[in-house]
Amino acid sequence: MLSKIKEIKKRFDEITDLLAKPEITGDIKKYKELSLERKSIQPIVSVYDDYCRILKEIEECEEMLTDPELKKLAQQEIETLNKQKEELEEKMKLLLIPHDPMDERNVILEIRAGTGGEEAALFAHDLFKMYAGYALRKGFQVEVISKSLTERGGFKEIILNIKGKEAYRFFKHESGIHRVQRVPVTESRGRIHTSAVTVAVFPEADEMEIDINPDDLRIDTFRASGHGGQHVNKTDSAVRVTHIPTGIVVTQQDERSQFKNKEKALKILRAKLQQYYQQKQKEQTEKSRKKQVGTGDRSEKIRTYNFPQKRVTDHRINLTLYKLESVMDGDLDEIVEALNIHEKEQTLKNL
Repeated sequence: MLSKIKEIKKRFDEITDLLAKPEITGDIKKYKELSLERKSIQPIVSVYDDYCRILKEIEECEEMLTDPELKKLAQQEIETLNKQKEELEEKMKLLLIPHDPMDERNVILEIRAGTGGEEAALFAHDLFKMYAGYALRKGFQVEVISKSLTERGGFKEIILNIKGKEAYRFFKHESGIHRVQRVPVTESRGRIHTSAVTVAVFPEADEMEIDINPDDLRIDTFRASGHGGQHVNKTDSAVRVTHIPTGIVVTQQDERSQFKNKEKALKILRAKLQQYYQQKQKEQTEKSRKKQVGTGDRSEKIRTYNFPQKRVTDHRINLTLYKLESVMDGDLDEIVEALNIHEKEQTLKNL
């Protein structure tokens, strides 16, 4: 690990020297490239500089051990410095993990009511507001691609396009079953019910990356249903796109224009195909994989939202927070950062 970091440190110093040369400062493109490279490796160099400083201080304290009057103080200082040294080693390990280019992508996020009927649909609406709130806190844009409402204002399904720098990094761990425990508005006796909502998150695919053969598509049109006034059931504007080789189906009916519905459906299809092919590649190397979203059954939960206890528990990392209200308002940073750290730790173990 240290030899790798020394190479990075050497490159950092080389770039610093290059950036001071007139031939580089006069070349805007080259200057920008080197500046970005230097910025990308600066965090690990800073930690390494702190690490070298700690090693030097430990060496100085060890020299003090021969002095009877300073021995006890030196031992205490060495103990403190060794703890700092171990913490910095862990930081360097995490910083050495390669950056996932998918983290930079925009997000396609699907929320679907699972087990629990109307209450599940209402909680799907709550999750939509939670994610929209979190996205806005991050300065991201949120576009509703499609939605299917229930009579009480819940969502059978809602699909979002979240756009912003590193949007996928902040949302990628939300895929799975979200379980809610509370007294539904439909419950007259005050009993606590358990319902489930499925969430799926896909990095938005670039058209150039996912080339869809038109011959592989079956496109069906039909009349839109639901809210829409006079437009409903008058024209065949709704679109159902089926990717025949994979069996992936995407339906879109929110727009009045058949062309716009098709355009949105293809955007969702590209994201799903990108993930599908990545998962297939992963299967070949790992021989097995876990499905992103299960059946919607309560047992496949990744997170539980307990309203009576004002508690949120992420079962993957055994994290429990007693601040349900702020989480539902979109304060997800503590959970998201803990999940990202866990991901890096798991990556280190695999490496």
